[in-house]
Amino acid sequence: MVFSSVLFLFRFLPIFMICYFLAPGRMKNFILLLGSLIFYAWGEPVYILLMLFSTVTDYANGLLIERFRGTRKAVLPLAASVAVNLFVLCFFKYADFLIGTLNQVGGFSIPLLHLPLPIGISFYTFQTMSYTIDVYRGSVKAQRNLLDFGVYVSMFPQLIAGPIVKYRDVETNLHDRPVNVLGISHGLKRFCVGLAKKVLLANSLGNLWAEISGHDYGSMSMLTAWIGILAFAFQIYFDFSGYSDMAIGLGEIMGFHFPENFRYPYISASITEFWRRWHISLGSWFREYVYIPLGGNRKGLPRQIFNILTVWLLTGIWHGAGWNFLLWGLWFGILLILEKLFLGKVLSWFPRVVGVLYTCIAVLVGWTLFELASPAEITGYLAAMAGAGGIVDRTALYLLREYFVLLALGFIGSTPLPAMAAGCLEKADSGLCTALYRLGEKVIPAVLLFLAIAGIVEDSYNPFLYFRF
Repeated sequence: MVFSSVLFLFRFLPIFMICYFLAPGRMKNFILLLGSLIFYAWGEPVYILLMLFSTVTDYANGLLIERFRGTRKAVLPLAASVAVNLFVLCFFKYADFLIGTLNQVGGFSIPLLHLPLPIGISFYTFQTMSYTIDVYRGSVKAQRNLLDFGVYVSMFPQLIAGPIVKYRDVETNLHDRPVNVLGISHGLKRFCVGLAKKVLLANSLGNLWAEISGHDYGSMSMLTAWIGILAFAFQIYFDFSGYSDMAIGLGEIMGFHFPENFRYPYISASITEFWRRWHISLGSWFREYVYIPLGGNRKGLPRQIFNILTVWLLTGIWHGAGWNFLLWGLWFGILLILEKLFLGKVLSWFPRVVGVLYTCIAVLVGWTLFELASPAEITGYLAAMAGAGGIVDRTALYLLREYFVLLALGFIGSTPLPAMAAGCLEKADSGLCTALYRLGEKVIPAVLLFLAIAGIVEDSYNPFLYFRF
């Protein structure tokens, strides 16, 4: 079940919301847990047991850590939590990749397991690990109510593809979350915008990328290759940020306040800035639970370089079992190290637009590594981007003519320009501007919702890209 589906929008969500808002006080958590389990079981009926196992295990480990706080015994439940979560994640996500590598390199004939990846496992295992680590550090108290802890792990708005919510982000909201009309209104608008990002932009841009990536890379012109990877860059941004918008909006409707996950990353003037704006919750998780514990930048430059490489190799592997993800993480790790050493200082000498151009090119090369699985595909496409197949051809001109408006909408939508325009109208002294702002505030989300629903009805299967991670 995905947010951008008739089943979710017209069956699950209305029934759930009616039950949720009619439920008194503490019963709301029971309704939210039950609804979340139904939501997850709809697509993963077997793997719901795995999520429940992770929930109960880390609930118990949190209680044990708090019981033995200040003694050496507290390390044992913490180690058990980390070990169990990493084992479960690695087993389901990387077992076949490791077996395949052993068979290929070592000449073994170990049969593959062919295990389907449990949806959302990369997200909820990171959430439960951050909980037990924070309890061990003393930054949060252990949750003694299993129902409330189950809600934290499984709540459906952000269960499948984030943002990764730390326990301290919602600790208060788990037992006290006043719901008001303003929050519901803002949450609904946020959800409508996210749904439109996914259906109207991400899906259309995905079709363009699918059309271009199916061509022969050897004869592909440079312009065609850049149009293609630009389409993918916009697709993954609107797909993932659209999901985050919907998750944050649904949370706000119910009284939760989830952290922001995107802040216009494509306007960044460096890779360092880009990763402060893209998938913020993941970057924050790795910084807090891996980079800083390794020593961060406190133990000299060589150790800092090692720490950055470690974090980015893990970030690449987190996204999937494949050498391309490892290369993708290594690519950004190297760029971040170069910016720490000298490149960041060099970029500061030039106008910001130079940094933005450099960042966009580096990110687009990175998306090529991310999306194309085999070395032959990656090298072939990068060669096409470099002009090996010619600069421009009739295909490129056709694509540019047919998809110019879509790409322009993608460009505008990935910048703060729409929000800035709305802000100017809101703050203007003119009565006409104020009237336009208030009208747009109510009409635009409704129009976007109508158009998105029309797109969903026409093309019902539109999974989110980050479901596969």
